[in-house]
Amino acid sequence: MTASHAVREEWRARIAAEYTSAAVTQHLVLWLIQAGAPPDLIEAGLAIVADELVHSRMSHEVYVAAGGTQPPSIDRDQLGLSRRSEQLELDILRVAVRVFCLGETVAVPLFSHLRADCTEPIAREALDRILRDEVRHRDFGWDLLDWLLSTPLADEVPAIVATALPQMFAELEATYGKENEVVASDGGQIAPADRAWGLAAPRDYAEILARTFEKDYRPRFAARDIALPIP
Repeated sequence: MTASHAVREEWRARIAAEYTSAAVTQHLVLWLIQAGAPPDLIEAGLAIVADELVHSRMSHEVYVAAGGTQPPSIDRDQLGLSRRSEQLELDILRVAVRVFCLGETVAVPLFSHLRADCTEPIAREALDRILRDEVRHRDFGWDLLDWLLSTPLADEVPAIVATALPQMFAELEATYGKENEVVASDGGQIAPADRAWGLAAPRDYAEILARTFEKDYRPRFAARDIALPIP
């Protein structure tokens, strides 16, 4: 099936996004090693790095199959993490919540939605693999938060996270939600051929984010005595 320019650009962007995720997770794993985190968390993090590199490679294969010829646009300044706190565990907490508890949790229903109407074989194969792995990546974030809740930092974690969440949710809204101008102006229409290649209308992303807030974020944080802002 002939692919549109939108299909090529979407999969080209996914190459870079998955590659960047690999680098960020690798850096987080270094922090976990430095903090003396449990070996099972370190091993799980390393497995995610490998997953993300596979996702990037598979996204490139889809891009080429769709007729893409340009290299991905990778911002090297984003291929790592920066320390912001004197205490390493606080930086681990920040990244765990923003990247995994939030980002990877909403990624599961997002990729499930993209996969639902995807019929182009090479794109479907990539989304099958990505969706399967995203479930484990989501769980890693919550496991990491649970570990931090068992450390000497435990008593401070709920308040720290509750304070940081409004800004983190604002960032998600700016990316996937109606604070994004493209999403806000979208009528929800997308060519069936584009859906067949694993694309979705921007408005779909906002609706999935809103559902994830109530279905996943609110109960998961509440189970850990972390208060969420009222949307």
